Amino acid sequence: MPAASSASTKKIRVVVAKPGLDGHDRGAKIIARALRDAGMEVIYTGLHQTPEQIVETVLQEDADAVGLSILSGAHMTLVPKVVELLKAQQAEDVLVTVGGTIPADDIPELKGLGVSEVFTPGAPTQAIVDFIRSSVRTD
Repeated sequence: MPAASSASTKKIRVVVAKPGLDGHDRGAKIIARALRDAGMEVIYTGLHQTPEQIVETVLQEDADAVGLSILSGAHMTLVPKVVELLKAQQAEDVLVTVGGTIPADDIPELKGLGVSEVFTPGAPTQAIVDFIRSSVRTD
């Protein structure tokens, strides 16, 4: 068997989370699989996670990025709370992305809060993979 990968080829660790009461996770599972297939380590939190649970998972897993999948319309409540909790834990270096049914008018405000990118329905999975790869430092 080959030796374990060196630190210079550290895999990107991504938490994929479903905050709030939204019970639709097909898109989150598709993204999780695409990221895994692209060679990233993916931690999927499952449904109905609180912002506190999500941030705790990010910290415990030493994640490089977190992808929040929201279809419920509660993104302007849940996303700011996740970003605020990450800052409170000195984890501002964690890349925050959001996916789901996000109105175009809300995207600039989310980015102003610290979200790196927002992916709306129909975004190619390769675009999400490429964005995370280009945005996360692995050295």
